[in-house]
Amino acid sequence: MKRITTLLTVLLFSWTTIAGGFQVNLQGNRSAGMGHTGVGLRLGAASGFFNPGALAFANTEVLIGINLISAHVGYREFAPGVYEANNTNPIGTPFHGYVSFRLNEDSPVVFGLGVYTPFGSSISYDDDWKGQFLLREMGLRAIFYQGTIAYQVNDRLGIGAGYVFGTGDFELRRGIPLQDMDSEYGEVRLSGAGIGHGFNVGVYYDIADNISIGASYRSGVSVQLDGGEARFTVPSVLEGTAFPATTFQTGLNLPSVFNIGIGVKASEKLTLAFDMNYVGWSSYDTLAFDFADNTEQLQDTRSARRYKNVVILRAGAEYEVNENLQLRAGMYYDFSPVQDGYLTPETPDMDKTGISIGASYTVNNFTVDASFLYVTRGQRDDVNLESQFGGTWTSRAFIPGISFSYKF
Repeated sequence: MKRITTLLTVLLFSWTTIAGGFQVNLQGNRSAGMGHTGVGLRLGAASGFFNPGALAFANTEVLIGINLISAHVGYREFAPGVYEANNTNPIGTPFHGYVSFRLNEDSPVVFGLGVYTPFGSSISYDDDWKGQFLLREMGLRAIFYQGTIAYQVNDRLGIGAGYVFGTGDFELRRGIPLQDMDSEYGEVRLSGAGIGHGFNVGVYYDIADNISIGASYRSGVSVQLDGGEARFTVPSVLEGTAFPATTFQTGLNLPSVFNIGIGVKASEKLTLAFDMNYVGWSSYDTLAFDFADNTEQLQDTRSARRYKNVVILRAGAEYEVNENLQLRAGMYYDFSPVQDGYLTPETPDMDKTGISIGASYTVNNFTVDASFLYVTRGQRDDVNLESQFGGTWTSRAFIPGISFSYKF
């Protein structure tokens, strides 16, 4: 029974683990085509996310877009074992939508609205795979709603700030090592939702006619979950006693991100961009879960997570073929926040390299942005300190995307 309680704790931790291993950096397909750079560029309405200071130079615009994430995760047990497994999860669909509004051409004030998915993932495995008692299926989605106001100080300098209202929901499913009369293993399902608040501030400055810089800070968002549901499918002798249907509460601290960027107009047609993101994952130090109903097998839990702060380095380029067509390319390197000993089936996470291409085509005031991103994580060997589940993990992802915008 103590083993079952430990496995339940590992499952609960997976919500944070997914947030740590699967930050979604897909907030505009012009940016995605350039390695998701944009802090030091004027990106129109999308600057509400990347740098509210640059939003001060936007005109009235509407931008909507979506990406499709096809992620492939592989597990192989350590030699001399030969067991292998792969994920079976569906396509992920993070989206983004931005609006910028300037009262008139001479107004120094620009208002912005944004809806986007900064964190989220889904992953599943066959119900009978070797790690089923850690995870069968998981889904997580965080949606942020942001209102922004930006002020153009002069022809070169802009500042801005935004309020963020965040929502998060998740569902997890995993096996329990207890068999019924038909030799079927039990199962637990956890689900819940919560809200949080944060802010996004930034400054943008044109150093020269061909060089611009920017800095922004997106605060951490603490999502509080009250009334999450825990449901158990176990042998009837344990229903309602050892494993009651109950609720729980917890908190999830989504990390802060500090960004700096530079844009360089290398020639009349070529623009280069370089960004650095510093992600404050160390906010995940300890997690606590409080169940409304406790039993000997189901106790309140506390556990160290020991995530580490990481840096993401990005570079991108945009080439203007003509006034209608632009081509893009970029890449980035993203260090994993998950330290050795904390890798789980929910976080087959490792240092990541992303390579992207993209293009835009404009007709009158209407623009279509398309991008394609390939992310490879190589492989990583690890043994989880809490569950003692270990092996070799590999991961990669293919992410096409499209956005549509209209300038008034």
